[in-house]
Amino acid sequence: MAGSVHFSGVRTPLLIKKSCFSRFPSLSKSSNLIEFAASAVSSSGLFAAFGDGCRRRVLRVGCKKGVEAVLREEASENESSDDNAEKLACVMKFGGSSLASAERMREVADLVLQLRDERPVIVLSAMGKTTNKLLLAGEKAVSCGVSNASEIDELSLVKELHLRTVQELGLDSSVISGHLEELEQLLKGIAMMKELTLRTTDYLVSFGECMSTRIFAAYLNKIGAKARQYDAFDIGFITTDDFTNADILEATYPAVAKRLYNDWINDPAIPIVTGFLGKGWKSGAVTTLGRGGSDLTATAIGRALGLQEIQVWKDVDGVLTCDPSIYPRALPVPYLTFDEAAELAYFGAQVLHPQAMRPARESDIPVRVKNSYNPEAPGTLINKTRDMSKAVLTSIVLKRNVTMLDIVSTRMLGQFGFLAKVFSIFEDLGISVDVVATSEVSISLTLDPSKLWSRELIQQELDHVVEELEKIAVVNLLQHRSIISLIGNIQRSSLILEKVLYFPLQKYSKTILNHIHHYL
Repeated sequence: MAGSVHFSGVRTPLLIKKSCFSRFPSLSKSSNLIEFAASAVSSSGLFAAFGDGCRRRVLRVGCKKGVEAVLREEASENESSDDNAEKLACVMKFGGSSLASAERMREVADLVLQLRDERPVIVLSAMGKTTNKLLLAGEKAVSCGVSNASEIDELSLVKELHLRTVQELGLDSSVISGHLEELEQLLKGIAMMKELTLRTTDYLVSFGECMSTRIFAAYLNKIGAKARQYDAFDIGFITTDDFTNADILEATYPAVAKRLYNDWINDPAIPIVTGFLGKGWKSGAVTTLGRGGSDLTATAIGRALGLQEIQVWKDVDGVLTCDPSIYPRALPVPYLTFDEAAELAYFGAQVLHPQAMRPARESDIPVRVKNSYNPEAPGTLINKTRDMSKAVLTSIVLKRNVTMLDIVSTRMLGQFGFLAKVFSIFEDLGISVDVVATSEVSISLTLDPSKLWSRELIQQELDHVVEELEKIAVVNLLQHRSIISLIGNIQRSSLILEKVLYFPLQKYSKTILNHIHHYL
């Protein structure tokens, strides 16, 4: 049984604030109806419209049939596919640090070629810190003139990185030149409109993955390894319309399976798929799956194709017992359960996306986390079960920049429905609650930092929350706090927790970390 214990209230430094974005108007026009790239209209009932100002991106999706009908028809067609063909066997996902330069791309290509016999599907993030640079470029575009948009430093850095990489890999610049031109025009449009929405944010950051996959596929083809590039939003990744934090819908799996399998059977080539991206099922606009969403892309493909293993390649030797920047002696965890990995990701570990374990667990496909800088290291194997006698606690996780609310009211004593009133306030305001602790007369809760990033919960909104809660209780708002979580087998760790909890956290935090680490 996996579980976690949380210590809330430790003060941490303020993290960088993210901004909201608005929609570039030329992308909202639509003129031509074409067949949905993931599956034919006749089988899935999906169709798409492209905007005049967007040559490659799907902007609108209409549904002629229900999701259940899509699933039935796609499943039927998949069953009739060529069973004798050698099928794709694993997925390999590489993050931005693994693709940060031409040299790193060559090393990743070597890894892919070593596992070529396993017939992998490759999922890629954007190169290096490209996503952050694109976000900052969008922020700057809002406040600069149209004539200055081309001179935004972050745009120049993105162009320089990708053009240099293309040149060093011996590729033609036409591989990405169209995307770079379109990116610059988008920033000019943002500068002209002086506002941005989350919808445009997703479209803006999608350029990173679209360029990295095109470069990598072109390089593999150049060295003789036949590869085919795919944009996830064109092969059936259908999501909710929660821009910057969308979730994958069930219809994604049969659509992706059909497209990738059919292409593989008809003309085998290594699939190179953009991570992090999808398409809103109502809007048809490009969506993103939240920070680290490429992990979710990889596990979703693993489930869709029924692969043997999902490999997530990072820049560390697997999932570690602690953040090495806090505790340098952190060690790799050899085995985790899906539940433990999900807890780790949700409560602050940066190795995996919080939702990435769901598709793998549903289809019982093992996930292996490995180091692209040190491929010989065994990494961490995540599976349905593990030997619980090997480690009582598996990891310690710190989640920073947490907003905490202490809600105190004597009305809680013997009164029905008080908690319902409290949580209805958060529901009405669309704010996600993270960790909750209650006593006879008080509630302490934290707000989910990932939701704050995606919704840009500004001070006025926090004040509104407090104002509503103060109608029924006394409220104390505490910002820039942290949650320390102990992940492991709670049933066997009560004795350890009893010892640890007697330490005063704020005074002896480093001592606690060393003490707990002894049991990992």
